[in-house]
Amino acid sequence: MTVHKGRGFACINYPIGMNLGGDPSQALVHSTPDGKFMVSLSSIDLGQGMKSVTRQIAAETLGVPVSDVYVDTADSDTGPHCMGSFASRGTHRVGNAVIRAATEARKALLEAAAEELEVNASDLGTDGQGNIHVKGAPSRTITVADTAIAAQFKQGRTLSGRGIFLIPPSDVDPDTGEMTPVSCFAHAALVVDLEVDDETGEVTVREINSAYEVGRALNPRLVEQQLIGGAWMGVSHALYETTEPYYPDRRHAPGDFNAYLMPGPGEVVDHNIAVLERPAEDAPFGGKGPGEMCANPVLPAIANAVYNAVGVRCDTLPITPEKVLRGLIANGGARPQGVR
Repeated sequence: MTVHKGRGFACINYPIGMNLGGDPSQALVHSTPDGKFMVSLSSIDLGQGMKSVTRQIAAETLGVPVSDVYVDTADSDTGPHCMGSFASRGTHRVGNAVIRAATEARKALLEAAAEELEVNASDLGTDGQGNIHVKGAPSRTITVADTAIAAQFKQGRTLSGRGIFLIPPSDVDPDTGEMTPVSCFAHAALVVDLEVDDETGEVTVREINSAYEVGRALNPRLVEQQLIGGAWMGVSHALYETTEPYYPDRRHAPGDFNAYLMPGPGEVVDHNIAVLERPAEDAPFGGKGPGEMCANPVLPAIANAVYNAVGVRCDTLPITPEKVLRGLIANGGARPQGVR
């Protein structure tokens, strides 16, 4: 028995959203009587952190503390329209819609404050701490809460805003049909180090190193967590998860997660990440979001690492011990390609 070390590399570019039909998302923002703000969306948070990011985007645009902003992801019956949580479009599409809605709500907020302070709205600014002040005269101030109270109970104003973001449909070449179905791309490069046992065919991942270009990391900790979790999802797809050999016959399929094969906490390995920030011009505060591309480069990198370790090229997933052993037999044994 010999354990062979292998290293695999893969790089990708990943399209953000689609512009077939405009790919629109809408957002509504309104103030409560006590000066808090509610962001209403039909865009669903699947665990990727979209509610946290849109909350930050709204707070930054409004000029109020993040703690004073709440996000309600209702549903398609009661919320503003959204194409859906797919194609890694949440941060880009929904974030832009939130900026537009929050900008309109901020305009109404400053107009209400201007009436109370008896100045022009253009002379006002916010400090991000819940206060509105006259530029150049910081002593002349009013809180966002008092402004909301005055607007709704004295002035008869609604502090609210509506926003929609959509991509202009791409021009289509009449001769070739060529078009641009996306607006921007995120990028990633990833290296996997692993070991392959040539007696059992078992593949063990030892370390992952990656670099992701996400535009701008609007929430660095959230980005890091998503990249780590997404990469491990990729490992699971590459080495464990399958509905074979009985699909679509369900009689012998796993009935729950006790029987479904996937890696557990004991298989988690070190993952070193470099987040590269290249703010996108059409993205909210430059952020495109990592989305689905977290898992994508892991699969080919693992396949390349297995080939590097023992010379077996697996072109179907998952890369099971059986497939590795069959490849070894076909090759007449392990054929290491050389570890760099």
